[in-house]
Amino acid sequence: MLYGPDSGKANALHTLFDIMVAEDRIDYHPMSSVVAIAEGALHVLTPGGRRIFGYDRLILATGATDRLAPVPGWQSAGVYSLGAAQIALKAQGVALGRNIVLAGSGPLLTLVAYQLLKMGAQIAAVLDTAPLSAQVAALPDMLTRPGLVLRGVAMRLQLGRRYHAGVTLEGIECDEYGPAAVRWSDARGTSRVTPCDMVGLGWHLRAETQLAGLAGCAFDYDEGWAQWLPRTDRLGRAVEGVYLAGDGVRILGADGAELSGRLAAAACLADLGLSAPDVASNLRRQARYERFARALARAFPWPAALVRAAPDGTIVCRCEGITAGEVREAAVHGGAEANRVKSLSRLGMGRCQGRYCQLAGNELIAARTGTAVCDAERLREQAPVRPVPIAAWMRES
Repeated sequence: MLYGPDSGKANALHTLFDIMVAEDRIDYHPMSSVVAIAEGALHVLTPGGRRIFGYDRLILATGATDRLAPVPGWQSAGVYSLGAAQIALKAQGVALGRNIVLAGSGPLLTLVAYQLLKMGAQIAAVLDTAPLSAQVAALPDMLTRPGLVLRGVAMRLQLGRRYHAGVTLEGIECDEYGPAAVRWSDARGTSRVTPCDMVGLGWHLRAETQLAGLAGCAFDYDEGWAQWLPRTDRLGRAVEGVYLAGDGVRILGADGAELSGRLAAAACLADLGLSAPDVASNLRRQARYERFARALARAFPWPAALVRAAPDGTIVCRCEGITAGEVREAAVHGGAEANRVKSLSRLGMGRCQGRYCQLAGNELIAARTGTAVCDAERLREQAPVRPVPIAAWMRES
């Protein structure tokens, strides 16, 4: 039910995939995770232990994760990403709180709030850091996909007076049980306090690029999406024998991810000298999807000013407990480079390997040293890209 108008498409996709598995048209390895890429091989953790898969062509479709910004108090238990709140709702039918505040910006903020309300959850407030003026200014380009815009507007209307645009988040007040209230200022600068027992945070999405980096892909800093993205041609070719698809390349949404998968497959077939479908119409659709997605990025921008103004005591790296003040101090002593700051402060050394703190860390480095965000460079990928049980890794399947 939570898929709404997309439920038919989702069911059809799952059905087709199940048929392909049943007919042995693909070699499917569920509950498996690629944790390293080296010398033309994938190192994979499977339920039975470690396996190595060699390849001569590789299509990576690694998706995206929540993009988070540090807010004082966000390290408390009971503060989740919007994606985590949505997964709990979809997979288990659970709302993670009895009195919920959702904050951040982007389409996911409205969608999760709408889905929670639809299932009967209590939403105290939906706090959007994007001003209404930015959303209105981006509307002409967003109307390249009018159906999605109308669905978004309909969901927004369901939120009613719970929704507030152009807010400034000041902090999350916590007690021994978790969040107790969110402090924020509205668009007019009036200070507000909203009691709650759960907070969901998220500012659109960030491309998951760890495996692309290990595969040797080059990256460019994209000012529009405010993140590092892998360099590809229009069909997804990155480096020799490696193709990228989905939100791991560009944040174009579910339809865009499916389309980029078709383009990457066509490029792979062509490079193998096999018959490949004509991609002209798909490239035109891709251009339309990208125009829409870039309009979304302008409508719901990354809150750079909020991050740069974080008090020194604000936790930036939740894994290692590194504060904004420690990042600023490391930037002064180590130079305006993310990997030097990592060495000095341990920013990005935790289990997420910088997925949730790197973008905020680069903002703090740039602000403290007077440089551009892109000049701080990217944190270098290291294998394994996620925690691996030693016993399972030593056991070969």
